Amino acid sequence: MKLLVVGSVAFDAIETPFGKTDKILGGAATYISLAASLMNVKSGIVSIVGGDFPQEYFDLLTSRNVNLDGVEIVKEGKTFFWSGKYHNDLNSRDTLVTEVNVLEQFNPVIPESMQDAEVLLLGNLHPGVQLSVLENMPQRPKLVILDTMNFWMDTAMDVLKLTIAKTDVISINDEEARQLSGEYSLVKAAKKIHEMGPEYVIIKKGEHGALLFHDGKVFAIPAMPLEEVFDPTGAGDTFAGGFASYLAKKQKFDFDTMKSALIAGSALASFTVEKFGTERLQEISEAELAGRIQEFKELTTFEVEI
Repeated sequence: MKLLVVGSVAFDAIETPFGKTDKILGGAATYISLAASLMNVKSGIVSIVGGDFPQEYFDLLTSRNVNLDGVEIVKEGKTFFWSGKYHNDLNSRDTLVTEVNVLEQFNPVIPESMQDAEVLLLGNLHPGVQLSVLENMPQRPKLVILDTMNFWMDTAMDVLKLTIAKTDVISINDEEARQLSGEYSLVKAAKKIHEMGPEYVIIKKGEHGALLFHDGKVFAIPAMPLEEVFDPTGAGDTFAGGFASYLAKKQKFDFDTMKSALIAGSALASFTVEKFGTERLQEISEAELAGRIQEFKELTTFEVEI
């Protein structure tokens, strides 16, 4: 199956207690597509960059079987740029610079080569953009996954709700789930969000794992305990990419398959935080990924005698 990814391809400059970077490769669609490549799933990106986006980054993505037909290049423009500084606990950060640049004029066009994608992952963008992509697909994908954030809840809630109503899976963090639903209990929050349209609700809890809700059923996984965490940037996008590509690979969208997809996404995300930006994702071997997934299995499998 093909995975169509709509999201940002960008530059990031990151500072954590462990060091800092200059401008490096970033963006939601970048992390998602690299995660898909590690699952051996063909993905295509719909995004926009400026003339300052280096050829080496294009080459990296195409070498990972990422279709770039849907990436618009505005030669006279500049690529989206974000800079942030993380606090000591890495759970909070300060945004230092946000330069929207060419992303402000982003009018997504789905290339013919990806119009038959069976899985659509709408990365974190303005919900109006997400909705236009979904409505312009020649035929509805078999599975539509939505990622969003509290900024869009503050600024574009009406359009966001229209978009949510047309999706199958929504992936948000616990703070966003509470804001979207108006409920503090995550169980109640998931139920309200489910009533908005999505059949499946994923609530991410950072270092405390993630929850999957469907039809009154709940599946919970922990986060992988790591010796070193350098940079959490892109972990959520990597999670979404691993989750979506696992489902595309298995060509099944039931609750049990999604439970396994949650593990695959979490395993990939656990690699992302070990180095800055996409660096760790660029060097993972199939054996390393298989080993990390096995670690998750051992972490979450047990028998209890009563």
